[in-house]
Amino acid sequence: MQYINALLISFILSVLLVPLVKQLAIKIGAVDCPNERKVHKKIMPRLGGLAIYISFMIGITLFIHEAEKIFPIVIGSSLIVLLGILDDKYQLSAKVKFLGQIGAAVLTIFGGIQMEYITLFSGEILEFGFFTIPLTIFWIVGITNAINLIDGLDGLAAGVSSIALLTIFGLSISMGNYFVALISIILLGGTLGFLIYNFHPAKIFMGDTGSLFLGYMISVLSILGFTKSVTFFSLIIPIIILAIPIIDTLFAIVRRIVHNKPLSAPDKNHIHHSLMKLGYTHRQTVLIIYMMSGLFSLAAVLFTNSTVLGSILVLVTLLVLIELIVEVTGLISENYRPLLNFIRRK
Repeated sequence: MQYINALLISFILSVLLVPLVKQLAIKIGAVDCPNERKVHKKIMPRLGGLAIYISFMIGITLFIHEAEKIFPIVIGSSLIVLLGILDDKYQLSAKVKFLGQIGAAVLTIFGGIQMEYITLFSGEILEFGFFTIPLTIFWIVGITNAINLIDGLDGLAAGVSSIALLTIFGLSISMGNYFVALISIILLGGTLGFLIYNFHPAKIFMGDTGSLFLGYMISVLSILGFTKSVTFFSLIIPIIILAIPIIDTLFAIVRRIVHNKPLSAPDKNHIHHSLMKLGYTHRQTVLIIYMMSGLFSLAAVLFTNSTVLGSILVLVTLLVLIELIVEVTGLISENYRPLLNFIRRK
């Protein structure tokens, strides 16, 4: 019952807060103007993620009473949201945003949230030791940017994040990690409340305030929920859940390296752009990516309940699915010919 109450309250708060945040965004000039690389055709208010953040903060105040455990998350997420607000208003440089994300990750680490070890099949503990801090920073910054990069269509980042949060919630319950489950359901409620206004045709964008916040929170929840549990394969669970944004990010990195562009350079060759080039409508593209994310999340659930052989079979199936996504969306296209030719020569 507590989970239902937490979900409903954060959902209602978000629904009530979004119109107020929309007015604020317009008043302070935090708006997104259309250009050649944008899908939308009119000026749109950003800053929508602020409604998710506020509903989340109220939710954890009402339902979570373990102040010492939640404090690092509050501090880290608040810094990320501040960074997002400044970017939505002033368009910060990629370098400033990157440093801000590292700062939030470092604060989180100092608060005790770290990828310290994993449990092997034998039951032995594999400690990361010196690599604990760089691995944790890499994970938090990487997942934060993965969600940020996929935020290119109405409802896309909010929907994919909701699927990931629902999966984290279910797996946390099954593993007896009720702290992570409660945080996940509170955040899910706020995200779904925002999605009502953000699904195509959107009335407001979440902006970097929302995409950075959701990416940060999902990365932290996956550390708290999975990296120290059960077996070595537990480390793979969050990667499976977030497969779509991670795949999109990896291809974006390769694409920019091939074309000698900065990693922060924008383009229109992400998964959602590729699907739209195939003729799918805005809404159809978003729903297709929802379906893909749902399949990967289902695979994560099967993965946690499988034997070693079963886990390997799930992984093989996922690799086949990834290959299908690459072929169907045309991600291996003329953009990657220089890379493919280079590999063949080697």
